Amino acid sequence: MSARELLTFRNTYFSISVGLAAGLFVLTAIAGFVLLPRLQPELRYADLWDAICGAVGLPRQNVSSGEIPKPSHRLTEAVLTSTTLARPTQESIGRGATLAQRCAICHGPTGISRADSPNLAGQYAAVIYKELLDFRSGARTNAVMSPFAENVSDQDIKDLAAYYAYLPRLPAFHPAEQHPKPRVVIYGAPMRGIAPCGSCHGSLDNKAGSPWLEGQSEAYLKAQLRAFASGQRTNDISQQMRNIARAMTPQEIDDAAAYYASQPPEVVKTTD
Repeated sequence: MSARELLTFRNTYFSISVGLAAGLFVLTAIAGFVLLPRLQPELRYADLWDAICGAVGLPRQNVSSGEIPKPSHRLTEAVLTSTTLARPTQESIGRGATLAQRCAICHGPTGISRADSPNLAGQYAAVIYKELLDFRSGARTNAVMSPFAENVSDQDIKDLAAYYAYLPRLPAFHPAEQHPKPRVVIYGAPMRGIAPCGSCHGSLDNKAGSPWLEGQSEAYLKAQLRAFASGQRTNDISQQMRNIARAMTPQEIDDAAAYYASQPPEVVKTTD
C-alpha cells in the first residue's frame, strides 16, 4: 500500500485515528470551556484567548484594557520556603509560650484542643505563621480568629509559630480494624486530579504550608474540606485545596477526616 493510500479515509485505521483525535478534541473543549467554568464559578475570563491562557497556566489579562482581573476575595500574602522559621531561637519560643496563654481556651494549654479547634502542638511553624498572616490580612476569616489576629505583630506571629512547633505533636494512630486506610489518603484519585493526602500532609511527605493532620478533630477536618469545596475558604495557594476538595466525594471527605482524627485511647481519655 502506497503512502497516498494510507492517508485516505478508505484506510480503516486512518479513519479510526482521525475519528479518535477529533473526539478527544471535542471532549477536551467541552471540559475546558463548559465543565470547568461551571465548577469554578469564581473565575472570570475576559475573552476566549484569556480562557486559553488560563488553561495552560499563562498570566491572564484583559487584552483590551491591559489590566489583570482582580479576584473577588483576598488572596494569601504569605511567602513560604522550606527554611521558613526552621531555626527559631529559645527567646522566640519563650515569648511564644507567654503569648499562647491567650490561645489556650480554644487550642488547649498544651496545644491539644478539647473544643474541635485545631491541635497546634507540633504543627509545622510555617503553617501557623501562614494561617495567622491570612487571618490578619482577611485572606482567611473566622469569627474568633479574625479579631484575635487583627492586631498581632509579625514578631508575635513568628513567636507563636515557634512555640507551638516546639511542643510534642500527637503521634499517628490508625488501627486498621477501626479506620482502614482510605484510598484517597494513600493513593489519591489520579483520574480526578486528587493527589494522595499523605504526599503533602506529613504521612508520606510534607510541602511548605501544608499542615500536619494526624490527630486533628474530625469535625474540624470535615468543616475545612467542605469550606474549600464550596469556595467559602480561599486562602490555599493556587487553589490547590479547592480543586482537590471539589473533586472529592462526601464519603471520601468523611473517610479522610475519620482516618486522620484517629487517636490512642489514652489521649482521648485525657482530653475528655
